Amino acid sequence: RERRPAMKPSLAQRFVTAFLEGGRWKLYLQGLGTTLELTVVALIFGVLLGLVVAVVRSAHDQQRIGRKNPVLGILNVLCQIYTTVIRGTPMLVQLFIWTFVIFPTQRNKILVAFIGLGVNSGAYVAEIIRGGLMSVDAGQSEAGRSLGLGYFDTMRFIVIPQAFKNILPSLGNEFITLFKDTSLAQAIGGMEMLYYASTIGGRTFDYMPPLLGIAAMYLAIVIIFTWLQGKLERRLRESDRR
Repeated sequence: RERRPAMKPSLAQRFVTAFLEGGRWKLYLQGLGTTLELTVVALIFGVLLGLVVAVVRSAHDQQRIGRKNPVLGILNVLCQIYTTVIRGTPMLVQLFIWTFVIFPTQRNKILVAFIGLGVNSGAYVAEIIRGGLMSVDAGQSEAGRSLGLGYFDTMRFIVIPQAFKNILPSLGNEFITLFKDTSLAQAIGGMEMLYYASTIGGRTFDYMPPLLGIAAMYLAIVIIFTWLQGKLERRLRESDRR
């Protein structure tokens, strides 16, 4: 008897195999949770680091001629080197350096990804915040000084709250970019969405369904983030009108 060639599974069957068989959907959700955790923690770290860098650079630039602080000058140079190096090199290369050069014995690759993504985000957030601080009218700082506030109190209570509204769109875009860039953690063994999609693709010998599936997940979450960002921006504009 002639043997009939095995029928290829339909597209629906391939997706069922990739997402439903063996409870594989749980792995995608686990990867999604790790991806969101990476994004939030790295952004918080990046915002704190970027805020420090932006304040140092702004304070240095606003010094009066003839009254330069040498310590502030050294800190400003270090901040410039940091932002130049981080923004001028690929994030994947930075993650490899953190993993294989700085922390070669660290087995927790998600922790390494937290640090790498946070440091990378901090350089971009620093320039975003610095631009926002520079966009606030200089008279606001002078008014704070005239009321007896020091530099940092003036920044904290007067300048930064106003700058926040200016930097919100750019900060939201950085959050979305960072969310998508978490997929690079897979290259160092970080167990996020792409890691599990690649693992399932290797087990089923079919990479198309899992990769298309996580692409749809990324797209859906980016759309939600973009909608929330736009809603927040509209509320801030309405509060300004009032």
